[in-house]
Amino acid sequence: MAAYVPRLANATGHPIRLTTNKPNFHVLVMGVDDRDTVQSRLDTLLPNASPKTRALFANPPRNIYCFVVALASDTNPNAYTSAVALVRAEHPDLLRKSCFHEEIAQGLGLANDSPEARPSIFNDDEEFALLTTHDEKLLSMLYDDRLGIGMSVDEARPIVY
Repeated sequence: MAAYVPRLANATGHPIRLTTNKPNFHVLVMGVDDRDTVQSRLDTLLPNASPKTRALFANPPRNIYCFVVALASDTNPNAYTSAVALVRAEHPDLLRKSCFHEEIAQGLGLANDSPEARPSIFNDDEEFALLTTHDEKLLSMLYDDRLGIGMSVDEARPIVY
């Protein structure tokens, strides 16, 4: 994780760092025996979480290895202000590492997987486990100050090409 965070900061041009001082992105690495702790953390991190979201954190389906919930700004539903990811502790090291890569990047704003995103961790075929240079380019575009929420394709095209 220590090497991944600077890579994300470089790709986004955004100040990203590991901290315990008022973080806005939390990664919980917890297993089935941690349900009570997960619920307690949610009380603090996501106090307004729906029962469905709380249930997902407390008892994720076996086929979900990890996930992230991102919270939007009160004034702009398209702008993330914080996120909480859950990575299941019982997974092998490489699977946990791939979860860190995908969920943290998704929590930064690349929320949807697409079969057309290739080479990328942002598709469901699981061909790529770790952030690719293509993914870094996507993050770079997402955080490009010249691009804005709600721009049309015609407005964005000259900037991204």
